[in-house]
Amino acid sequence: MKVRNIRLLATITVIGVAVTITSCKKNLVPIGQVTTASVYKDFGNYQQVLAKLYTAYALSGQQGPAGNPDIAGIDEGFGNYLREYFNMQELTTDEAQIVWNDGTVHTLHDMTWNNQCEFIRAMYDRIYYEISLDNEFIRNTTDAELAKNGITGSDATTAKQYRAEARFLRALSYWHAIDLFGNVPFVTEADNVGVFFPKQASRTDVFNYIESELKAIDGDLGAPRFSYGHADKAVAWTLLAKLYLNAKVYTGTDRSADAVTYASKVITDGGYTLEPHFKDLFLADNNTSNEIIFPIESDGLHTQGYGGMTYIVHASVGGNMNKTDYGIASGGWAGLRTTPQYVALFPDPSGNSDKRAMFFTDGQKLDIADEYTFNDGYAITKFKNVTKAGVAGSDPTGTFVDTDFPMFRLADVYLMYAEGVLRGGGGDLGTALTYVNMVRTRAYDGDVSGDITAGQLTLPFILDERGRELLFEGHRRTDLIRFNKFTSGDYTWQWKGATHNGTGVEDYRNLMPIPSTDIINNPTLKQNPGYN
Repeated sequence: MKVRNIRLLATITVIGVAVTITSCKKNLVPIGQVTTASVYKDFGNYQQVLAKLYTAYALSGQQGPAGNPDIAGIDEGFGNYLREYFNMQELTTDEAQIVWNDGTVHTLHDMTWNNQCEFIRAMYDRIYYEISLDNEFIRNTTDAELAKNGITGSDATTAKQYRAEARFLRALSYWHAIDLFGNVPFVTEADNVGVFFPKQASRTDVFNYIESELKAIDGDLGAPRFSYGHADKAVAWTLLAKLYLNAKVYTGTDRSADAVTYASKVITDGGYTLEPHFKDLFLADNNTSNEIIFPIESDGLHTQGYGGMTYIVHASVGGNMNKTDYGIASGGWAGLRTTPQYVALFPDPSGNSDKRAMFFTDGQKLDIADEYTFNDGYAITKFKNVTKAGVAGSDPTGTFVDTDFPMFRLADVYLMYAEGVLRGGGGDLGTALTYVNMVRTRAYDGDVSGDITAGQLTLPFILDERGRELLFEGHRRTDLIRFNKFTSGDYTWQWKGATHNGTGVEDYRNLMPIPSTDIINNPTLKQNPGYN
């Protein structure tokens, strides 16, 4: 049975359309539809159903690239999880501004959105679609269910690990939920399948649940780096570090010490190393990188859709940019540029010294005088659908990309450790400085001239450094909120507040609204302040 609209989580079902995911990222092949009644009796199906849980972050439909969406009410390309997460985390900040005038998309960068924004609703729906899939898998892989279905021995052991991975994915989506929406509807595998109104849980309660889940699954997850693309122990530690670093925002209690502890575990026990050349992290063969901790995988032949990395790569290319340099022979979409305030984070925006200054300036103006003109604002050259050898991705049409999205990577963890130390979370300041300078030395292509001193290592520096390092990687909104810069007039960028020079906006915009559709349909929900 297909489920299209999970907005209310009313009917909890499994979608058996799945893809095989293995340690080789290119084995993402659709296998067809199955139902709950039969799928869990055959252990041969378990990996395929687990793969659906992973690929729901990258794909938004049952067949690809379009025509059979998972959720109703929005174009399949627009309604993609990764695409909407990028929009929530990047378009709302100094890092990205979009040309297009599709629906209410401009309200995101202008920071004038309301509870009827279809893009916010798509993000909300994708989160709960993912959670519903995870719940169904978790519900059907308890020890009792495995025994009932005759799954024993090594198969049962593997199923237990798969179940832990599904619990991680659910925790990840609940983290996105509380980060974006605050107090949210809460449903787990313990809720009976059927029609009901999910009750709203406090941000603190869901925070505590995520924390407990990530700790509970530690013994069942695979060792760090056991299989690229799978959730393992280090992936869960990274999410815990992120949860703790933002705990004061979520719960009012500082947990910097715990952030330092779990960042340290990733660094010392994860086995990750920095990619030698920064640009190689964002190419079509970035699945070979030893820095990426957790990716959203893409494959030009087998994960075809107009969201995800296809959106990020294509939307960044326009104007005088040579589309073949980006491995997209079918053409760029001329959508995304950055603001002059972001460019100003780099003392040398040419990229000759700091290689992270990945700006395309030929034919582009620094000033975004017109929000709807691609040539206003510097374009970004970061993500490309070509390999280190310069070979274009696998899709012969040049439409769909092979480049993976690095949701978690080591450089981010180094910077989280340093921030946690600076926030009084213990650790060692000298170690923090070493980690930051490792990131900067790599950014300067091995040149230590960009290294900083202990006196320069401050919290404002960390915010700027995270901006320089993590552009377009889905962190900026959360970072700006943690540093009290997202809504504040203390830091503005062009078109923040819908004015050319930028202005502060209402503090209630630190949270997104619960979509009006869910407020209407679920009388137990309470809207976030400012959006009634």
